[in-house]
Amino acid sequence: MIGMIFIGVVLLAIVLTIFDGYYIVRTREAAIVERLGKFVTVAHAGLHFKLPWVDRVRDKISLQVRQLDVMVETKTKDNVFVQIPVAVQYEVVQGREREAYYMLSNHEQQIVAYVQDNVRSSVANMDLDDSFSSKDTIAQNVAMSLRDNMAAYGWHFVNTLVTDIRPDTRVRESMNSINAAQREREAAIAQAEAEKIRVVKEAEGAAEAKKLQGRGVAEQRKEIVEGIAQQYEMLRAAGVQENPETLMLVSQYLDAMVDVADRSHTNVLYMPSNPGGMQDLFGGMRDVLLSTQAINNEASGGLDREQRECLEQLRAQKTQRAQQAAREVQQQAQQSAQAIEQPPYSGGAPQSKAPQTARQYFDELRDQLKGDN
Repeated sequence: MIGMIFIGVVLLAIVLTIFDGYYIVRTREAAIVERLGKFVTVAHAGLHFKLPWVDRVRDKISLQVRQLDVMVETKTKDNVFVQIPVAVQYEVVQGREREAYYMLSNHEQQIVAYVQDNVRSSVANMDLDDSFSSKDTIAQNVAMSLRDNMAAYGWHFVNTLVTDIRPDTRVRESMNSINAAQREREAAIAQAEAEKIRVVKEAEGAAEAKKLQGRGVAEQRKEIVEGIAQQYEMLRAAGVQENPETLMLVSQYLDAMVDVADRSHTNVLYMPSNPGGMQDLFGGMRDVLLSTQAINNEASGGLDREQRECLEQLRAQKTQRAQQAAREVQQQAQQSAQAIEQPPYSGGAPQSKAPQTARQYFDELRDQLKGDN
């Protein structure tokens, strides 16, 4: 029985010795091997053997790139407190795992101390606006400081990033207000410049339009003058030798009257308000034509008998119309005076003639016009 127990203990010791005689290291790792508490070697990825019960794997170090986030609170040159997050990316230098493991008890605390010291010394010489534009400069200064101070311990710093600069909330709101005011000012200036350009262009366009309109009016008047001259020559060529300009003026007057009557937007046209006025209008036109012809005939060699009689008739008609108008005015004045002197109510028959109605007045005017004709 004792023999079987001894054999079992021996077999167990052999199995434990076999399992303690080798170890495996993963990729991108390094194993620190010690023999009786003393450093022996550094083992990298793969299967390795060691002396059982004598050698042991003290620890395994990762060879991957690590990242350490450090938050630094500091004050700028213009006395503004800011928080600056810094991301430090670093790794163990292959071949110097012994220094990286044994020389620093806590390498992360060493890195944080170097980062904080360098960031505070750099930002203290900058204003807040300069610190925003100098993030790369701050990151370069931190990286150089870490490389110079931590290279002896077997650490390599791949990159150092200043990810943000965070001032106080009130300071940030004030900066946003300042930027918004500047943007509004620039927008107002740009809008004013655009308005100025628009006004200038409109003025230039209006001036050019007036210039072209003036040229058009000048060309129109030129064509009108040439047309009148052609009409004058055509009338003379057609046999109208005496006073063709008078005929042209009358024709233009009638054309103008027709044109005014045809226009739909014409609202007011001042014309005589009674038949007598229309008769005077056409009589005046006829008298002008005949008088002009008579004057031209006298200038050219005298009047014949028929023309003198016609001229005498015209003068007599003018005199008769003037006398008739005077009598009508006198009669209307007498009627108004009688209407004022007569009492409003009387028992007997009316002594004066009743006032005429509008229809009777226009009938009398029509009869007078027929008598004149």
